Amino acid sequence: MLLTVSGPPGSGKSTTAELLADAFGLAHVSGGDIFRDLADERGYTPLEFNKLAEENDEIDRDLDRRLREIAVEEDDLVLESRLAGWLAGDEADFRFWLDAPARVRGERIADREDKDPDRATEETKAREASEAQRYQDYYGIDIRDLTIYDLSVNTARWEPDAVLDMLVTAVERYDADGDEGKVLVDLESDF
Repeated sequence: MLLTVSGPPGSGKSTTAELLADAFGLAHVSGGDIFRDLADERGYTPLEFNKLAEENDEIDRDLDRRLREIAVEEDDLVLESRLAGWLAGDEADFRFWLDAPARVRGERIADREDKDPDRATEETKAREASEAQRYQDYYGIDIRDLTIYDLSVNTARWEPDAVLDMLVTAVERYDADGDEGKVLVDLESDF
């Protein structure tokens, strides 16, 4: 089974993906971890590497290529990244989108990075805008288009365990006989 967890920074992707992987006994692959590994391999901090990615499309494409290969080649995992649902495409059994208001996400990021919440929120908005433009330019993806996802959850409304319960219920209650159509993913990629 391949589950994807996507969403903007601070939406709870990592927390939820880890819990989901534990709940189903699946491996967890994080796009953020792979990005940090790529940065480290090249001698950059993640922030420096993200800035460099704005100027060098090979950074994003390398990360996305690795995530796509994992989705195609491996089974029994939770794949987590902003584009996981798109990159896994039709390989995914379930695609989940997590989100929360920008203020909430900024506060979460500020807590984990020991920053001012207003600054974290503004930086996050700028990062999202930059990434959204790159996704559109590289792959024709409108990151705001949630039609490919099976379930979208505002994680500011529920605690992580409640979000997990929703996703687990969705997977466990799935009945293939009642499925009237999985949304197919049309990704313009040249990986």
